[in-house]
Amino acid sequence: MNIEIREVLTKKDLRSFIFLPEKIHKNHVNWVYPIYMDDFIFFNSKKNKAFDHSETILYLAYKGTELVGRIMGIIEKRYNKINNENDARFAFMETYENKEVFEALINAVAKWAKQFSCDNLVGPLGFSDKDPQGFLVEGFDKPVVISSNANFHYMPQYLSELGFEPKKNLVVYNIKVPDKLPEFYEAIYKRAMQNGKNLKIIEFKTKRELKPYIKPVLTLLNETFTNLYAFSPFEDYEMDDFANRYIFILDPEFIKVIEDGKGNLVAFIIAMPDIGDGVRKAKGRMIPFGIFKVLAAQKRTNMLTLLLGGIKEEYRGKGLDVILGYHTIKTAIKKGFEFIDSHLELEENLKVRAEMERMGGKVYKRFRIFTKSLESFQ
Repeated sequence: MNIEIREVLTKKDLRSFIFLPEKIHKNHVNWVYPIYMDDFIFFNSKKNKAFDHSETILYLAYKGTELVGRIMGIIEKRYNKINNENDARFAFMETYENKEVFEALINAVAKWAKQFSCDNLVGPLGFSDKDPQGFLVEGFDKPVVISSNANFHYMPQYLSELGFEPKKNLVVYNIKVPDKLPEFYEAIYKRAMQNGKNLKIIEFKTKRELKPYIKPVLTLLNETFTNLYAFSPFEDYEMDDFANRYIFILDPEFIKVIEDGKGNLVAFIIAMPDIGDGVRKAKGRMIPFGIFKVLAAQKRTNMLTLLLGGIKEEYRGKGLDVILGYHTIKTAIKKGFEFIDSHLELEENLKVRAEMERMGGKVYKRFRIFTKSLESFQ
């Protein structure tokens, strides 16, 4: 039966695009539903400002009348300009175990990208590294956390068979939360605090206390993530969008910031209790009662997820990472967490990886971003 690739053009098409993964992953134990109210905003070009500086396309794959796959094509023009690149991306790809369908979707995005004279097709990669990136290549039996891909083993295999090569490797650490912090870590923390006598660690109890710090944190994020692969800086209006997207599931007690003696933000870390079990039970539907399942899951989970962290350049190498880690682990111990998922770290980011390993972390999942020259496509 022939495979037909159709562009998403109607609201019905978009609903099909958004809800297809739950059919493909119906019996996939580790898969986590997307939060659908979030997806309907994310894939809406009028509501998601990331579309303003990108060329995009959404495709669906059909075999007869059966919907069997989806893919998104992205040309992030702002990132390309800043980094002197000319790449197109594919993202949010889902198929059943069928190489023909997979290849047809990839070829459709490649053909589309050629119209813009792009050099390479890279992915999986969304608008920015803040979106799910890379196919899982190791750790298929491990828990999946928010904003991470949960693909089957055949997805990266198909890419390799189609001539794609590794572009970037990413690792995820499992850090066991100790009953108490080891003495050597306490000693490093005390030394860091003595060296930074003017520094002030700020912790939060409520979202009201947190709100004034959201834009300063994201502004520092822009500054500290500038040189990371695929990072696209927030515009002011995007900061509001991002904050509104995550504020309702953040636990203020797991957000720590450091200020200098003049009240300037110089470092931060954001973690959150894993919500995967709650999202599964809610099947991604937050309204009307799903949100309560998510909030309940946050109270039951034994896993903490690190989301973001950054240190102002002139303060790096002065122990601020230890200060942030110390207070995060102290809170995790107090609240009974058993382990921490580091979320994705670039394999080449040796400084961050060293800090994870100093806390006893071990790599337990690996992801990979692939690339292929568009010239090599027929």
